[in-house]
Amino acid sequence: MDETIIHSALLIEEQSLTLDELASACGMHAQWLAERIDAELIAAPRTMPARFGSADLIRARRLAQLEKTFDINADAAAFMVDLIEEVTLLRRRLEHAQAGAQVHAPAPSPPLDPQA
Repeated sequence: MDETIIHSALLIEEQSLTLDELASACGMHAQWLAERIDAELIAAPRTMPARFGSADLIRARRLAQLEKTFDINADAAAFMVDLIEEVTLLRRRLEHAQAGAQVHAPAPSPPLDPQA
């Protein structure tokens, strides 16, 4: 990524970030990120050298923002991020279920004619 400044939390699937790039994208030092990986608050990279994707970027940025904004410790911020991620997942499932229900819903029946 060299000189690229990361403004968006969305990465193209083929792209990934190093530990230093991810930390920088969060406005934090690499040590901050390493501590959260060691504490299992951010998933450890599955590849070597370490590479991080969009989900990691979003989670790390949320952690950093919550820690700074509310002056809370990493565990509290991670708990809040877990809740945010769970609500996001549940909303997606609900939207998907509602979209499926609308597609498969029977057509409304015509109103009954009291005269008939």
